[in-house]
Amino acid sequence: MSNLLGIGEALALVLERARALPAEDVPIGDAAGRVLAADAHAVTDLPPFDSSAMDGYAVRAADTPGLLSVVGHSAAGRPASRRVEQREAVEISTGAVVPEGADAVVPVERTKGEVEVEEVAAGENVRVRGGDVRAGDVVAAAGELLGPTQVGALAAAGVGVVSCARRPRAAVLATGTELRPPGSPLAAGEIYESNSVLLRAQLAEGGAVVEVLQSVSDDEAATRAAVERGLQADVLITSGGVSVGPHDLVRGVLADLGAEEIFWRVAVKPGKPIAFAVRDGTLVFGLPGNPVSSLVGFELYVRPALRALQGERDPGPRYASATLARTTPRNRDRDEFLRARREGDSLDPLEGQGSHMIVRAALANALVHIPRGDGEVGAGARVDYLSI
Repeated sequence: MSNLLGIGEALALVLERARALPAEDVPIGDAAGRVLAADAHAVTDLPPFDSSAMDGYAVRAADTPGLLSVVGHSAAGRPASRRVEQREAVEISTGAVVPEGADAVVPVERTKGEVEVEEVAAGENVRVRGGDVRAGDVVAAAGELLGPTQVGALAAAGVGVVSCARRPRAAVLATGTELRPPGSPLAAGEIYESNSVLLRAQLAEGGAVVEVLQSVSDDEAATRAAVERGLQADVLITSGGVSVGPHDLVRGVLADLGAEEIFWRVAVKPGKPIAFAVRDGTLVFGLPGNPVSSLVGFELYVRPALRALQGERDPGPRYASATLARTTPRNRDRDEFLRARREGDSLDPLEGQGSHMIVRAALANALVHIPRGDGEVGAGARVDYLSI
């Protein structure tokens, strides 16, 4: 097994070739899930004016406590028409402009009747202009994945359009004469094709625009035509046909079509016979046909590549750590990824770890990394895992 690449070596070779895609302008309302290609700056101070933190009275702190004359009203979007002078107050709503002359807000519950107010300090209950962000400050930096909080912050800071890397276009091709669509009758020796469904979901989750190609039988001409079409995408993922059997046609077809194979086979279980190639900027991942091998290969190499294509600063994989619930033997030659249930800080590997056992894998929410070596990893040890 010494001729096999390690996981880290293989990932490095992938990420060296996963260059960020060109940027495009994206309306802020459509930007959640996108990655910034350039820093996004606040258009305005936030808040853009001194505003009230609550309903009450805008006053001069020096005039409190005492009986004040109410001389106006300031509501959100409708500021008071005059400044506050000595011994005066302006009724004010939450979020409204604190009128000129006032430097504090007395909450309505701290007043008696309409105008008798308790003592407040200067600045009390006032949201200061620019207290959140100043115009020109960076709200979100290049390489940041935008979630709901980030797009909300950008919108509040006046940003209407952001520059984001284009979403990767991905094609998925399942190969194998034995494959049939789910829901159709099965003849002897046939199985339902599930990998394209799995990969499509993973790709969409990773931010890609996905095209699932019609699956092909183990026929060289059909495989060549389908692969040639898939090579028009930014990322092509094939499933099956990358081992050494007489019906494993994908690697040969890729070579005939001018793709440069960067590596084949990695010291990992499941998923050893993975192939990675490049043609004219298209990244090609030849994943094994066993569904769990495909699942693991995607998480280790394809998902980080998608993140890198979208310009994320830290493409991953993003491991977390927890406690192993049961003693687990190591594999001397290959790192292993075990399907497990994570409950709180505990990871319990499932029974049935065969790479074909996709239904068993559906019970898992974690892939536990057991590094290769001799001996075992004991119950209670801290181990790394990927969420799935």
